[in-house]
Amino acid sequence: MTKFTINACNKKCEIKPELYGHFSEHLGRCIYEGIYVGEDSSIENTNGMRNDVTEALRNIRIPVLRWPGGCFADEYHWRDGIGPKETRKKMINTHWGGVIEDNSFGTHEFMELCNQLGCQPYINGNVGSGTVEEMQNWVEYITFSGVSPMAEMRERNGRQEPWKLKYFGIGNENWGCGGNMRPEYYADEYRRYQTYVRNYGDNKIFRIACGPSGDDYNWTEVLMKSAARFMDALTLHYYTVPGPNWETKGSATDFTLDEWYTTLNKTMKMEEFITKHVAIMRRYDPENKVGLIVDEWGTWYDVEPGTNPGFLYQQNTMRDALVAAINLNIFNKHSDSVVMANIAQTVNVLQAVILTEGEKMLLTPTYHVFEMYKEHQGAILLDSFIDTKTIGTKEAELPNLVESVSMDEDGKIHVTICNLSADEGYTIDAEIAGFKAKDITGRILTGALSDHNTFEDPSRVMPKAFDKHSVTQKGFTMEIPAASVVSLTLK
Repeated sequence: MTKFTINACNKKCEIKPELYGHFSEHLGRCIYEGIYVGEDSSIENTNGMRNDVTEALRNIRIPVLRWPGGCFADEYHWRDGIGPKETRKKMINTHWGGVIEDNSFGTHEFMELCNQLGCQPYINGNVGSGTVEEMQNWVEYITFSGVSPMAEMRERNGRQEPWKLKYFGIGNENWGCGGNMRPEYYADEYRRYQTYVRNYGDNKIFRIACGPSGDDYNWTEVLMKSAARFMDALTLHYYTVPGPNWETKGSATDFTLDEWYTTLNKTMKMEEFITKHVAIMRRYDPENKVGLIVDEWGTWYDVEPGTNPGFLYQQNTMRDALVAAINLNIFNKHSDSVVMANIAQTVNVLQAVILTEGEKMLLTPTYHVFEMYKEHQGAILLDSFIDTKTIGTKEAELPNLVESVSMDEDGKIHVTICNLSADEGYTIDAEIAGFKAKDITGRILTGALSDHNTFEDPSRVMPKAFDKHSVTQKGFTMEIPAASVVSLTLK
């Protein structure tokens, strides 16, 4: 019997909706074909956006969408993506497949997409190959309502009123594809560029600095020491790569039991990275004014056979569902310091929540985890603890269970718990302090380890009603099967 303790009297902090954010880059078929098909497409669309995709994203209450990259951001020049589509400048997407980018999806289209989704736009500016003036003008173009060359240009392009823009990133991965900068150099560049990311009218920009990759704690140290007072948040990027190196990352669907545990073990490192980076941040920001944003996370495998290696198209199995569940539970439990997280990427790229093929669309196991977890958005984190045992292999040990708990504004408790064991289920006995459960309902996502949805079988992995639970005098009990994600609602 596994003991699970929930303290409903200890309400900790809001689980910010932005922890359930997404990332869309001009990469492969994420934007084009995946989200945007153009107004003249035979695929049902609204102003060029696929209706099936926007409906699916609204269903998981997508709170924020990051664009245009990624590595693409630091070679993107925003003026190429405005004005009549037939006159927009074409360019080579040098990072991703060497394909021609026709810039038919630009600022106006992105803001239209966010409007359809009802989410906050998060724009990454170009520091690597762009100028301070270019970034300043972009923010003015988007947000200024007075008389100015940029506002007049926006009006000529069909938009009289400015948009609201809260989140703006000053560069992306500037330690790598964004310029191969040293932290000391980027810190100075950040201070300079952010000066000209101005607030116009009542639009207040949340300034986001490029943070580290994985365990690069020196980058965090240098940035916080040199520029903390000029930023609202610092980013962290971490991908789960099960293979031994970036050249041999492993298959998305053909993997061994050892690779199952290796993948989940590497995902669990997110907890360590967040804890250690936040500890450094608090030394320079004891009042917790600077938040941490995990704005690129997820699995990264070898591309599907026969696909363009620069398009990063991969399938999505129960293993990915567990990766998503682990990370979202970790983010929930660190919601006092993690203010946003964006999975990479929304459609057709890396750990996508949606895959498309022409007019067809399917929802991945990862999508279903986001749907099962959506009740956490805006709820209050409750103190919780579960007894765990170590499972896995000698090289890849990890806890068997990962959970988080919240209470919504109606007083309902939401529990999300994932079982990482490939072959063992558990009986859980939960005690809840300060709350008497009268009713409990649940849903479960489970299947064989490599089960995944295809266009021929799009419903192979889907949430189902879960009834292996009962209310007790002190809380509840439940039976959680191997390799599963469970969400419970207690009233």
